[in-house]
Amino acid sequence: MADADKVPPLPGRMPDRLPANAAAPDFEPKSIAKALLRTTRAGALATIDRNTGHPFASLANVATDSDGAPLILISRLATHTANLERDSRASVLLAAVGRGDPLAYPRLTVLGFFVRLIRDGPDEARARRRFLARHPKSQLYAGFADFSFWRMKVVSAHLNAGFGRAADLDAAAVMTDISGAQDLIAAEESAVAHINDDHAEVMRLCAQKLLGAEDGPWRLTGLDPEGLDLALGDATLHLPFPKRVVSAEELRRAVLELARAARASA
Repeated sequence: MADADKVPPLPGRMPDRLPANAAAPDFEPKSIAKALLRTTRAGALATIDRNTGHPFASLANVATDSDGAPLILISRLATHTANLERDSRASVLLAAVGRGDPLAYPRLTVLGFFVRLIRDGPDEARARRRFLARHPKSQLYAGFADFSFWRMKVVSAHLNAGFGRAADLDAAAVMTDISGAQDLIAAEESAVAHINDDHAEVMRLCAQKLLGAEDGPWRLTGLDPEGLDLALGDATLHLPFPKRVVSAEELRRAVLELARAARASA
């Protein structure tokens, strides 16, 4: 194949260096990457400086759309917003944190293009609801005229989960398939409210018994075809469904199955 016919590598990849993907017997990069994407509340947002082209890194609260696309809420007065208005290319670094060496914990860099959502449009309404459920304090300024929700169109991702555990991932590997799940997505708002109002103890039990979380009043913040997003203060979890869910009725059955499993574990 001639050089002119070669497909350029996806952003973040290093085709001339090893390892591009490092394998280990117990390494499941897709599941680790998705868990980081769904549960990390803040990340380093890297944009391209509009004046010089330098990388410009800032800190941003992050949530995810139904398909896992990163969502951010940013002000037009901020430098990173001015950068995105000029060049929408960006990346977000999402890292697990804990005691000891920060590099001992997994981190995921998601790369793509950010698109500003039209205020009061259907996509913006869903993004607003999901973002504020994850970051309720952002309600204080989410309605300000200079703030907007932006959604990333993911192109690729790079996972580093420790020595010998690295992986280059395409968008399909980290995103959630929402095809055929329009009924579930449309029912999300009412389902979340119903579960939190009437089945809070089930969420508490599932978090504790199925995910090994601390006991407490865990609440549901969102859902997708692959599982439930749970929160307790600043802690966040993603509880996988036994199988893919695409409708409100399938959601009801999946929650009942999770509840039975949690009670059996208890």
